[in-house]
Amino acid sequence: MKDSDRVHIIDKWCDVDVHEVKYQRHLFVRFAAKGKRFTKVDFSYSIFDMCYLRDCIFDTCDFTGCQFFRTNLNGASFSGCKFHYSTFERTPVDIAILDTECPPYENLKMEFARTLRMNYQQLGNAIGVNKAINVELQANETHLYKAWHSNESYYRKKYAGLKRARYFLEWLCFKALDFIWGNSENAWKLIRSGILLLVVIAFIDVVVFRNSCSLQDFGRAMIEAPQIFIGTLTPTMYPTSYLTVIVFARLVTLGFFTSIIIKRLSRR
Repeated sequence: MKDSDRVHIIDKWCDVDVHEVKYQRHLFVRFAAKGKRFTKVDFSYSIFDMCYLRDCIFDTCDFTGCQFFRTNLNGASFSGCKFHYSTFERTPVDIAILDTECPPYENLKMEFARTLRMNYQQLGNAIGVNKAINVELQANETHLYKAWHSNESYYRKKYAGLKRARYFLEWLCFKALDFIWGNSENAWKLIRSGILLLVVIAFIDVVVFRNSCSLQDFGRAMIEAPQIFIGTLTPTMYPTSYLTVIVFARLVTLGFFTSIIIKRLSRR
């Protein structure tokens, strides 16, 4: 064990633009700057606590491993910056950072979006939360797909043998849940799945219990399918096992729908 070489910068004000300076492993406490430009500055593994960096421009800066606590980044813009393993907590920052500054690797991009999602939740920024979730889900899907399918040396070395098969199953599960209800983020996909379920119920009704060659029977089955799904109509010719499957599908669908509503309202 040895003492940390972290440099403390406390209660300082920056009144000039900064170019090509190294601030590695620094602790910035109540550090302030407004409207200043930071170009090719290395902030890697530094900590920003209660800082004020409003309207600042960060061009090609390195924020690898940085931690932002209660730091005001309102109006700050980032271009070509590196945010590998960075974390944010109670830090106002424009959601545009998710469009331009995400790390290039999917697993790091997923972690970056996740920390920003939790940050926006702490601030009550519902738009930021939704944006971060979408980026996180897209990165997760790409990561799972590459883990079992990509021939890149990184993935084939890290995910080999049974790991590859496991990530294939995880990817299939992810895609299935995305199709059914957008992984809890898309109510329209859940509505579409509900409509497809009604069509399946009507199709089984016509093929098994009615005349499959009659369009009239199919039309009647489509009309009765919502009633059967809700439970207001219980045909006597249906076996108990089939009715149990319908009840189970109804409970799962209602559970998914309730989850989406609660998650949406909890972000407000």
